[in-house]
Amino acid sequence: MNSNSSLRIGITIGLHHEAETLWNNGIKQNAVFLAEALKHCPGVASVVLVNTTATPITPALPWDQARWPTTNFEGAKDEVDVLIELGGQIDALQTDYLKQRGARLVSYCCGFEYVHAMESMLFDKPLWGRNLFVNQRYDDIWMVPQVARISQPYFEVLRRIEARAVPFVWSPVFLEERTRGLPESGVYQPRVGPRRLSVMEPNINVVKFCLYPILVAELAYRARREAIALLQVANAEKMARENMEFITLMNQLDLVREHRAVFLGRHDTPTFLAQNTDIVISHQWENPLNYFYLETCWQGYPLVHNAHLCADLGYYYRDNDVAAGSVRVLEAIDAHDAQSLAYRERQRGLIARYLPGNAAATEVYNTLLLGLMQRPAR
Repeated sequence: MNSNSSLRIGITIGLHHEAETLWNNGIKQNAVFLAEALKHCPGVASVVLVNTTATPITPALPWDQARWPTTNFEGAKDEVDVLIELGGQIDALQTDYLKQRGARLVSYCCGFEYVHAMESMLFDKPLWGRNLFVNQRYDDIWMVPQVARISQPYFEVLRRIEARAVPFVWSPVFLEERTRGLPESGVYQPRVGPRRLSVMEPNINVVKFCLYPILVAELAYRARREAIALLQVANAEKMARENMEFITLMNQLDLVREHRAVFLGRHDTPTFLAQNTDIVISHQWENPLNYFYLETCWQGYPLVHNAHLCADLGYYYRDNDVAAGSVRVLEAIDAHDAQSLAYRERQRGLIARYLPGNAAATEVYNTLLLGLMQRPAR
């Protein structure tokens, strides 16, 4: 076991095929962002991504393995002092092996797992079936702050250990990769004429759903019809074709009746912003910080949102106050273009608190690792 001043850290991911990209889902991005953050800790000697599936690690992986070294559990089990289980789970035998070596095991929670569990049971959406394994030998639980309010008790009771909120980490590294080929790197560009409003909630659960953003847009449209060209609702095409509750409800709105709304499929966020969007409207329920907000604001787009953990970003409205949200939309229509460059610079300055290397976050993670190694292993 290495000393506290030279810890070797592993962070789990779960690959499904040999050429899988890092930027096809948020979990693997989270692992990379955490790896980048931990590299700045003075007590950390190395950080490696550890794949927990049977998919082999080969040169086909389309990322820089010098920057983000990647191995499987067999390659890491004798080479890490701390394994952070984030994107892939290890089993009881693998846990035993690490514990016998004296390595520490951390559960890093970045999803709203309580909501997922509720929905799986209420709406017959299988998650684990008979294959549930709840590891009760973690030495610590680290959770991003936006999931603490709703999921912390769920984590603690099932894993039988206290959970603690840790700094949220994000980097523009993947955003820059995806925007490299776009004009002006996809950043917001002022334009003349009525505004194009976009709603890009995933619409796969109750946490991030499009209905309240649509109502925000509706109130803004009622107030200033001439100022709004179009409402675009991504990830809603199937509902707009097949879900009669959604269809009949939407038909109550002026935006729909007057043919100013379209319901689209899935789109790449940076590209859709650059090609189709002037203002983004968002709403969340118990997920008040996520990558989408940071990507949107980093690129300088006006984001109308209700996420209290980043209330200083974009154009914030509280809770479910769609009337206040509509006022922020009108404010963005009237004032954003005149200060768009200053806005983008300010957003990036604020987002700096989430970047790897932020001094305060680095100190928190370094202290957590120091405490983890000083406590007896569980």
